[in-house]
Amino acid sequence: MTFSTVFNFRDLGGLQNMDGRTVHYGRLYRSDSLHRLTGEEAEKLAALGVRTVLDLRRPTEIARDGRIPELPGMAYFNLHPIHREWNLGYYAGGPERYLADRYLDMAVEGVDGFGAALRLISDADRAPVVMHCFAGKDRTGVLAALTLALLEVAEADIMADYAASEAAQAPIGAQIRRDFPDAVLEPPPAHVLACPPQAIGLFLSELTQRYGSIYGYARAAGVTALHIEALRAHLLD
Repeated sequence: MTFSTVFNFRDLGGLQNMDGRTVHYGRLYRSDSLHRLTGEEAEKLAALGVRTVLDLRRPTEIARDGRIPELPGMAYFNLHPIHREWNLGYYAGGPERYLADRYLDMAVEGVDGFGAALRLISDADRAPVVMHCFAGKDRTGVLAALTLALLEVAEADIMADYAASEAAQAPIGAQIRRDFPDAVLEPPPAHVLACPPQAIGLFLSELTQRYGSIYGYARAAGVTALHIEALRAHLLD
């Protein structure tokens, strides 16, 4: 599925977990912000059967940019993982270290928001779900990584999915400049726009060290064994 104003939309289906089970197609999508969708394109999204939009942006971002158009039968949730604003300055450890540190901060500070999002995704009655933030790579990337890790998808595949967002960053930037033609917009530093696969690998490794396992983090986020069982039941074949 392609859209004219959304550039980082994809289905998480097709990935295989450690038991040889496959993530179902058409159950969980990830995207950059859907607020630019026209009514016609929102109907294209609805034609995929999407029942739930999970918006991870800050309320201030939604107030500034708006949200996806309302459509019959499509529920909308704003579950913002609380986290500090990023310092965009130079980072000696390189982009993978910079981003891994930001993601770990985000997961710890925003544990309640990510827990609420994981519980929603685990509810089969909410599927298909599309989750998004602004660029679809950071907040959405963390939530996608957490979800896939709980499904026991191989880390290499989680890293590859994360890295796929890098190609969308240039067209997203071009769209922002079209949206605000009179604004003087400084492009973010390259280490902020990058999606090195090692960033999400470092994040998952260090999150596991801090909480003992991905399941330890899930427990801290209020995601129970029953939620994880439900997640696997409807997202894996």
